[in-house]
Amino acid sequence: MKILVIADVESKSLWDYFHPKKLEGIELIISCGDLNPKYLSFLATFFHGDVLYVHGNHDEIYESDPPLGCVCVEDRIVVYKGIRIMGLGGSIDYNGGKFQYTQKEMNRRCRKLWFALKKHSGIDILVTHAPAFKMNDGIDYPHQGFQAFQKIIDYWHPRFFVHGHIHLNYGHDMNRVSQYKSTVIVNAYDHYVIEW
Repeated sequence: MKILVIADVESKSLWDYFHPKKLEGIELIISCGDLNPKYLSFLATFFHGDVLYVHGNHDEIYESDPPLGCVCVEDRIVVYKGIRIMGLGGSIDYNGGKFQYTQKEMNRRCRKLWFALKKHSGIDILVTHAPAFKMNDGIDYPHQGFQAFQKIIDYWHPRFFVHGHIHLNYGHDMNRVSQYKSTVIVNAYDHYVIEW
C-alpha cells in the first residue's frame, strides 16, 4: 500500500499542476497540518480514498472552514484497512495559539489515549504535526518536539512516525527520513510517499 503524506506547504505538483495520474497507486492520504483546507478538499475531490488530517499550529481557519471530505484524527485512533493510525496535532506553545500545547498539556492528551492504545494493542502509524523531542526537531523553541511522542514510540513501537512542522528548507541538515529503534520517522513536508 502506498500512503501519501503531506504537510506545511501546498505542493505545486499536486495543486497548481495537478493531474489525476499523480495519485495513481495511492490508497491513503495523511496530512500532518499547516495546509490550506481548500487544498485538502481539492485532493479529497479527486482522490478515491480517505484523506486523514491533524491540525498544525497555523490551522485555526479549520474551525470556520474545515477541509471537506476529509477525516480529522485528532486525539483518537482510526483503523484503515487494518492499519492503526493515531493523530495528535499541534506544536509547542510559543504564542498561545489554538493548536499549541505545553509539554504537560501534550502529556495529558497522550495519557487520555492510553486506554485506546491498549484496546488496539498499539498503533502502526503515529501522525503528528510537531516532531518528537530530540528526533529531528528544531533548535529554536517554537520547533521543539514533544517528549510525550518519544514515550509513545518507545513503548508502542509504531512502524511509522509521520510529522510536519520542520520545513526541509530550514537547513541543509534536515532529515526527510530517519530511523529510531524499529520506527521509521518521516518528515511529511510538502509531500512524500511511504510504502506499507
